[in-house]
Order: sequence, then C-alpha cells, then structure tokens
Amino acid sequence: MAIIIFYKVSAIAFYLFLPFIYLISLLPFPLLYLVSDGFYVLLYYVIGYRKKVVMENLRNSFPDKSEKEIKRICKDFYHYLCDLFLETFKTLTISKTTMLKHFYFAPGAQEVFDKLANEKKSVVLVMGHLGNWEWAGNTFSLLCKHQLYVIYHPLSNKYFNKLIYDMRTRFGTGLIAMRETFREMVVKRNEVSATAFIADQTPSPEGAYWTTFLNQDTPVFTGTERIAKKMEYPIVYACIKRVKRGYYQIEAEVLCMNPKETKDGEISEMHTRRLEKDIIAQPEVWLWSHRRWKHKRKVA
Repeated sequence: MAIIIFYKVSAIAFYLFLPFIYLISLLPFPLLYLVSDGFYVLLYYVIGYRKKVVMENLRNSFPDKSEKEIKRICKDFYHYLCDLFLETFKTLTISKTTMLKHFYFAPGAQEVFDKLANEKKSVVLVMGHLGNWEWAGNTFSLLCKHQLYVIYHPLSNKYFNKLIYDMRTRFGTGLIAMRETFREMVVKRNEVSATAFIADQTPSPEGAYWTTFLNQDTPVFTGTERIAKKMEYPIVYACIKRVKRGYYQIEAEVLCMNPKETKDGEISEMHTRRLEKDIIAQPEVWLWSHRRWKHKRKVA
C-alpha cells in the first residue's frame, strides 16, 4: 500500500509528504490505530483498492466458505492492511524497547536460532507475507546472534526506496538486492548469517516449481531451494502470528538441515505447505491484494 502511494511521486511531492509520515510514526499506538480505522473506511468503502482481486483470491482459496464468511475475511484483511501500513511507518521512530514489547519470539523460537548460531551455522530463513514482516526483521536483528540479510526489490522511486531502506536497516538488518542474492551470499559466507527469503511472491512461470496452494495451481519461486543447496545452509521456516492488534510473536522451526540431500521440489513443497497451514489459521493477515495467481501453468 505504501509503495502504491509513493511509487511515482516527484521529489517535491515526496518531501511534502515526509513530515506527515514522521508525524504518523510519532503517534502513540491508540491514536495510530484510530487513524488506521479512518484509512480503512476510505480504502475499503470509498476507494475499493483491489477489492475485486481480493474477493476473487479469497473465493478461490476457500471454496467451502460462505459468501458471508468471505466478505468478513475481506473486511478484516483491509482493516489489517491499514494497520500494517501505519505500523511500517512507525518503524521510523520506534524505540528498541517498544519494538520488543510489540514483537517477540515464541517459546522455543529463540533456541532454534541460538543453537544454530552457536554451531556457527548460517541459515536460509523462509517466510511469507503473513503478519508484519517488516517488524519481524527489526526484532530478529535485535534478539538473534545471526546477522540478518533480507532479500528485497529496490524501488524505482529513489526517494521512497531510501525511506524504506532506512526503516529496514535501523536496527542492524542488512539488505541484498534480489539480483545480487547468490553473489552476496558467497561474499558473506564467512559470517554467521540468516538470509531471509519471502517465498510467496509470484515468479515467472518458466522454471518455477508448480504445486497446489490454497486450492489453486500455483508457481513457487525456487531460488530459496536452489541457493540453500548451493550454500549448504539449513532452512528455517518462520511464522508471524498476530497475538492481538499491534502485538506479534514469531515462531520458528528447522525445515531441513541438509538441503543437498533433498529431491528437486521437496523444499519448495515443504515451506509452501507450512505457509498454507498458517494462512488458513489467520487468513486476514496474509497479503490477499497481491496478484498471486496471475500466471497459469502451460499444458504440455
């Protein structure tokens, strides 16, 4: 949502917006969510941003749900999308103490990363656009021994790209441009690192791994699997759970200790199944406005 607003703005327009963005980030949480409620009314009832896409995705993903249930999830999603938008800007000024109050590790998750770090094992971290993934990076960098690197797409708007870059790196997270992923991981292989892949993006259908995801034929990005095998890094799956408004916890589990010993597609299937399970548990906090199923599998 933030990207949509600032993607093509001029430098003058961006700097006119910037004080407003910082003002939003300084609001106490009760006021922040009051503003979010207002944005929800505007986004859902007035603008109707991608509502057709969201409803189609929900209907196809949950064919057994009634239209009433689908509309309820749709509204909850838009409400959450507005929260996510403002929480992201909150990252500009949030303190470390407040960050760790609102986002924390579930029992056992810290131990997963501590054990691997103590063994000097770098990891490939795989997750989806579920919950507040921006805050997840901040919290990981504050609590874990691994140096976190997040794979990202640099934005064409250099002003907004710098804003996002600064937000994501405030607490020590490093960013790697997607096209540089493997090269940068090789360069940094002497570090004990965790490289985070958001694996539910839409890849080019050629060369993708195809599976059934949320009742639909779906291409899966294979970079996570291929790079983990080349680097011989264990794969850790992370799930962000929304505990209540403004509060999250992250769960983690080792999906695969030895990627090279797996068959092609096995790792992609594993993390896709785990993400699917988590989306079903909390559907309103996944990114339904994403055109996840815009590609169709070619029939041979």
